[in-house]
Amino acid sequence: MSSREKILGKLRSGKRPFPHITPPQEHQPVLPLADKSAGALYGRFTTEAAKVDCTVHEAQTNEAAISEILQIVADDQTISSWDLAHIPLPGLAAALDAANIACVGQDASVRVGLTGVDAALATTGSLVILSGNGRPRAASLLPLIHIAVVAASQILPDLESWWAAQKAAGLEKTRQHSNISVITGPSRTADIAMQLVMGMHGPRELHLILLPNQ
Repeated sequence: MSSREKILGKLRSGKRPFPHITPPQEHQPVLPLADKSAGALYGRFTTEAAKVDCTVHEAQTNEAAISEILQIVADDQTISSWDLAHIPLPGLAAALDAANIACVGQDASVRVGLTGVDAALATTGSLVILSGNGRPRAASLLPLIHIAVVAASQILPDLESWWAAQKAAGLEKTRQHSNISVITGPSRTADIAMQLVMGMHGPRELHLILLPNQ
């Protein structure tokens, strides 16, 4: 028997704390949201994202979204990116090729990272991003600038709603990925003398490219 099995065996055989208390079946959301219509979620997400210093680009067309991305990338010839098949923006691959912009998975010298998202959370303006094959975590954490492409249909009320949907689907999607990141705005710290410093442990800028419903 391995050390791990011995430890788990002891934990399982131990007395359960509070055995007479029935676990709650319903939970109140941390941040209640009365209106969960698509329009209300979109408006709340953009508001909360701006509050945490995200730069929000509301694109009315795919072409406009691509134009915003190219303006942010500017003269850079290399970006750290997910495989473009994981980013819901038709025409993006051709536009990057035409601009002679190469995509790499991880490179500490690259200034811009480009990803999609798995969900956007309206109550906090946060992004949920799953890492794995074709979706390198470095693209959202290493460059100074992170560009995230968000479809309006990916906006959910809160983290509880996203996790409930994963459980209802049998957690298959989460098990297929190596890491779950919840990102709320650019990286920041105020550890030293309570002075806020942006970009200390990750991107200094977070640009959200919001796509209309496809």
